[in-house]
Amino acid sequence: MEIFLTIILFVMIGGYFSIAEERTVNQVFKVISRVGMVGGVFYLLHILRRFGHVTKVRYENILAPIFYLLYLLLGFASFMWSSDFRYSALQWFMTFESLVFVWLFLKVVIVYNQHYKENQIDLIRVFARAIFPIMLIFVFGSWFDEDLFFRGMRGGEEKRLGGWIMNPNELGMLASISAAMSYMFFQTAKNKFVPILMMLAAILVLVWTSSRSSAIGFLVIMGILVLRSNNKKLKLVMFTGIFLAVPLLVRFVVFKDDGGVAEVLSMTGRLPFWSALLNEGIIKEPFLGFGFMRINYTDYFQGLNTYPGRMTHNTFMQILMNLGFIGFFIGFWNVVLTVKNFILHKEHIYANFFITLFIPIIINSFTEFGIFGDANFGVLFWQFLILIFVMKPILKLRGQERRRIQIFKKYYKLDHAIYTY
Repeated sequence: MEIFLTIILFVMIGGYFSIAEERTVNQVFKVISRVGMVGGVFYLLHILRRFGHVTKVRYENILAPIFYLLYLLLGFASFMWSSDFRYSALQWFMTFESLVFVWLFLKVVIVYNQHYKENQIDLIRVFARAIFPIMLIFVFGSWFDEDLFFRGMRGGEEKRLGGWIMNPNELGMLASISAAMSYMFFQTAKNKFVPILMMLAAILVLVWTSSRSSAIGFLVIMGILVLRSNNKKLKLVMFTGIFLAVPLLVRFVVFKDDGGVAEVLSMTGRLPFWSALLNEGIIKEPFLGFGFMRINYTDYFQGLNTYPGRMTHNTFMQILMNLGFIGFFIGFWNVVLTVKNFILHKEHIYANFFITLFIPIIINSFTEFGIFGDANFGVLFWQFLILIFVMKPILKLRGQERRRIQIFKKYYKLDHAIYTY
């Protein structure tokens, strides 16, 4: 079951990449791969049900997902005033589809783990293994076809891993998550070679993307994970590595260009664009915005003194332009309540899993698509964080459910109690 879930997650994440320069081909590939994986994880749940498993779950602290559903409901309603109905509908469908995928995925994990105490599915291991092949594809691909896998920037003076396959900053975010997941996998794995290989591949991809935000996010994640560790030797080794890495990060990543401090402080030119969005854009549609994933009446927004842009490069600015101040209020409280759920579960087995996903996607949200932007794996990972502490195994069963579980236990000759009646 864990292998199937790993393959499904790998294909689902891969569905956010572009496989061809032709836009139509990419759209067909993305729709088929993502919708297909929803069908795949639903089939796994169907198999569990056929085996006699009780596939119900309970929900606690549900305000965070409620606010997310309100966000989607407002996005759906915005089709009526969207400046491009087709684009809004496509983006909304893909966002809703990934939410259904995450809900089914976590449900399979919860149900399986409740029935098989001795062979638990570990989400950290699943994520580490699912992302690793993607890292390998970019590592080896960059060696064999540099023109395809690298993207020329600043008139060809700089090359960043990603090409037209994936935005380098988005790829860097995925690499930082992969490296951190591999580090946590390393701590529990019997065979240390594989997680070390995973981590090295992810760090290579992270470095080659030259993503400032992703590099900073990775160091922050590792610092927090090391602080939460009880292994003193590991703390010493990791903090020494981080200490040595910081000067290199500052020199070759943060201040890598001639613009230096000025460019960094301007968020690589984004601040003037954001100012124009606030001063010239949102004032036209302040309450309900331009429609789901739309930032203007036309495909691009251009201020009086800024470059044209189709997206805001800031997820909170994006939701403000999409759905106005009403949508921004809903999205803000969704984030606050999701963080609150983590605080309530900070000693949970998946607390470090939450940290490893949360930090990169939040940092990415300030500079790229982020959690409320166009469909990307940042949105997918955010949906995992919304639901991971909300969905719980049921503790009490009704009569019919008790009979099913007794048949299951008798068939598999299980003596231990699975549920508390």
